[in-house]
Amino acid sequence: MIQFSLQCDNDHRFDSWFQSTSAFDKLKASGMVTCAVCGSANVDKALMAPRLHSGRAPDEDQAADAPQRHGALSAPATPAEQAMADLRKKIEAHSRYVGRDFTKQARAMHEGTAPARPIHGEAKPDEARKLLEDGVPVLPLPFRPRDKSN
Repeated sequence: MIQFSLQCDNDHRFDSWFQSTSAFDKLKASGMVTCAVCGSANVDKALMAPRLHSGRAPDEDQAADAPQRHGALSAPATPAEQAMADLRKKIEAHSRYVGRDFTKQARAMHEGTAPARPIHGEAKPDEARKLLEDGVPVLPLPFRPRDKSN
């Protein structure tokens, strides 16, 4: 496993673990590496300091590194990240994830052929655009589904 410091085109910085450099490249090429803050898929490796072994026993190195490793992705680092985490939590708690069936279900609710209820899911850009053109009130979320996040 390898840890990379990453940066999106909106200058958000975050760390993520990958199986290898080639795994990162493959995931990035398929659009699966996204910003932990804004969801942008335009992410590149940022300049990072190498992690060097101190020569101590492995348990001592792990204990010395524990605070840095613990804080990397365990808690939001900025007020914007906290707001994003709060938004995600609220949406996930008060709506149902319908996956790729989102377009069909949103249209059915709008047309009255399905009961109205809060949902969130996935839609291709052209499908979302068509929903908006047809007057279906939808809104893009600023994050990806958990199973599609880094």
